Amino acid sequence: MKRTVLPRRFVPVAASALALAASFLVPQSQTVEATHHRDSFVIVGHRGASGYRPEHTLASYELAARMGADYIEPDLVTTKDRVLVARHEPEIGGTTDVAAHPEFAGRKKTKLLDGVAVTGWFTEDFTLAELRTLRAKERIPAIRQHNTVFDGHYQIPTFQEVIDLSRRLSKELGRPIGIYPETKHPTYFQQQGLALEPELVKVLDRNGLNRKDAKVFVQSFEVSNLKALHKQLRVPLVQLTSSAGAPYDFVAAGDKRTYADIVSASGLREVAKYAYGLGPSKDQIIPLDAAGKLGQPTSLVADAHRAGLVVHPYTFRVENSFLPAEFDSSAVQTDSGNLFGEIAAYRKAGVDGLFTDNTDIAVAQEAEAR
Repeated sequence: MKRTVLPRRFVPVAASALALAASFLVPQSQTVEATHHRDSFVIVGHRGASGYRPEHTLASYELAARMGADYIEPDLVTTKDRVLVARHEPEIGGTTDVAAHPEFAGRKKTKLLDGVAVTGWFTEDFTLAELRTLRAKERIPAIRQHNTVFDGHYQIPTFQEVIDLSRRLSKELGRPIGIYPETKHPTYFQQQGLALEPELVKVLDRNGLNRKDAKVFVQSFEVSNLKALHKQLRVPLVQLTSSAGAPYDFVAAGDKRTYADIVSASGLREVAKYAYGLGPSKDQIIPLDAAGKLGQPTSLVADAHRAGLVVHPYTFRVENSFLPAEFDSSAVQTDSGNLFGEIAAYRKAGVDGLFTDNTDIAVAQEAEAR
């Protein structure tokens, strides 16, 4: 009879609890690598378990953790009174019921968000108390109609509440649930006079999480704020990149470099001076061909590893509309396809982890891969 080897997130609770207790005894002088093992495959609940619950809600984060995520990922924006909250964007018309609140009709504005005119309601125009009167809703209801049954049931969580949840679930599940916050549109919020970074540092400090052995990653699509945070934080930083465009802080400063420059071999060596990892768009690792199928892998993973960086690509989703053509299950874009196959292809390409809306599938694929 073949012995089944379970992934570490399914180790019996007693053993995991001992490991969790031991983790609090790790000397702070140890290197980041001692906690964030390079030989461990990292599964990040992207905005929680957003394939099953409206994103950036405590219910979504909790479900991702219970499904086996190593980390839960809050995107951080700020309120008028400088409280960090979890939303995909500062504009909240598409993720809350704010449009149904007549008392906030006058808050609707058009602003330049990273140089693009966006019309809606923005978190920085609301106090936390005002945001508490809103309720979250599904961001892409045409694709995830099943998630709309939860519309109106959850509040916008604060960063502190996400941390509190991770601690509670770590104790309950017998394994540490990490947090993987992203600073959203740092230059934009600096321009609003509401920089995200001071409050981020303050919250991590207050919770005893600004230390090398904390189960925390901090990520950003911009560069200058990561370089500044590198001097203030002891947790590992991750440089996010896209297959097109440039970091907005570069654009605002007149710097002509793009994301393509950042992921070049020389660019990655520069990233390694301030960051621990790279979070690329998955098509930067394996681009799609003309038929929409996976093409040949680029050298990005090997180049990043050569520079000493781990690689955590985004975003792995089960619906056909998000999958390469060979993994589609049908012509219906909302149907679930073969996410197992896509993840396997990227693991073969050498990635060290991934962001997924469907933690349960990523965990099951990991169990099969072992």
